[in-house]
Amino acid sequence: MAAISLQGISKAFGEDVPVLRDVNLEIAHDEFCVFLGPSGCGKSTLLRIIAGLEDPSAGEISIGGRVVNTLAPAKRGVAMVFQSYALFPHMTVAENMSFGLKLAKLPAPEVERKVQEAAKILELGPLLNRKPAALSGGQRQRVAIGRAIVREPGVFLFDEPLSNLDATLRGQTRVEIARIHRRFSEASTVYVTHDQVEAMTLADKIVLLNVSRHASASGSIAQVGTPMDLYLRPNSRFVAGFIGSPQMNFLPAIVSKLEEGSTTVTLGASREDVRVKRTGARLTPGQAVTLGVRPEHITLLASGELEGDGPRCAGSTLTRTVSLVERLGEQSYLHCNEAGGTTLLVKLQGNTLLRSGEVVRLAPDPASCHLFTEEGHAV
Repeated sequence: MAAISLQGISKAFGEDVPVLRDVNLEIAHDEFCVFLGPSGCGKSTLLRIIAGLEDPSAGEISIGGRVVNTLAPAKRGVAMVFQSYALFPHMTVAENMSFGLKLAKLPAPEVERKVQEAAKILELGPLLNRKPAALSGGQRQRVAIGRAIVREPGVFLFDEPLSNLDATLRGQTRVEIARIHRRFSEASTVYVTHDQVEAMTLADKIVLLNVSRHASASGSIAQVGTPMDLYLRPNSRFVAGFIGSPQMNFLPAIVSKLEEGSTTVTLGASREDVRVKRTGARLTPGQAVTLGVRPEHITLLASGELEGDGPRCAGSTLTRTVSLVERLGEQSYLHCNEAGGTTLLVKLQGNTLLRSGEVVRLAPDPASCHLFTEEGHAV
């Protein structure tokens, strides 16, 4: 059992460069937790603090119920996989994987058993006698993961392990990492990435961090939750814009009507009304807000629904001119003109016959629309 508890963790490099501010977080012993966020938000720094490679400026780190602030990395029961593989070029795969075990003076038969077991899990058996120079990038990363597995740690730490791989290898290695986590069900896994697709597909829990540079900032964590929590119920415009691919559409609007269980807003540029199934108890008529709607939550209306009489028009309809159609095979992205040079993006099935210049009618799903205040808070 190796649950992780972070209490009041802050980190600053000098007086003027705060990186982490008041991080409080609990990670269960069998949880796959992903630290996600933009460059400079401190996600790798937080991982290194857990590993013992960085000291926090304030706060307490506990692993398995034991405070580890003063413990050396080797005594924390963690194993880390780095972005850069960090393999010894003069050693074979087997020697790289067994190096730490030999330093710990484990008996040779036990070292051999652990290496063979890890090689079987990662399908590295035929490569054990090769040196890193004779391996592909994906194979090198598997060796780095194998070096972590043989230690049988309570905590696995991954620092952007897939960023050096091409798209196909990233997908394959992502599956292997998920499979390893399930196999070592008593271990917790903390994984750092800037790729929200990796986070959504791997995580039990996502910790989304934001850049915290000012003393007025309340903290570095923007939101914590399951992938679908962050996707369906973002607590701020930042979270809504960071989670989801392609990104959520954001349209300036004014609150025009407040009803029980719904709010109607008027878009600032087109003056069209959009009804949103959100209680606007904290809003007032005339207040400026931002309407958020994901590309996949906008329906292209058929000819029989053009006058707004179909069931999918319950929230209102928008009239737009198509400026570009991106055809990606399985799906297509419709780029529609908005005032001010912005674009409304719509996600459709790949067999759409639309072309640039056509006028279309669109219906945002009222239940899937979001409202954000001028400060960026979700309503």
